[in-house]
Amino acid sequence: MNNDRLSMLESYIESDPDDPFNWYALGMEYKPIDVQKSLGYFIHLLEKFPEYLATYYQAAELLLAINEKDKAEETLKAGILLAQKQGNSNTLRELQNELNNLLFDDE
Repeated sequence: MNNDRLSMLESYIESDPDDPFNWYALGMEYKPIDVQKSLGYFIHLLEKFPEYLATYYQAAELLLAINEKDKAEETLKAGILLAQKQGNSNTLRELQNELNNLLFDDE
């Protein structure tokens, strides 16, 4: 973890809280060191910026890390619908693969 980078990202959020990328970047920075804190940022993104597609994969991955499989599945399905709506085939494929892996692991 780079404290300077965290401080910089937090200052970006203070100056521009309506830019979802700032929240996403901070969530990604915390992901390897604090799953709960990282997940908090991604949940914020899902609530405040539901059209920010990149959030769905990361949020689902974090939910799986804390064994919230049902919530992860819901998140992936919502992301798949959004990717279809936005016509983003690459992200759609990633989300579908992650959902398939989740469902396969449950069998």
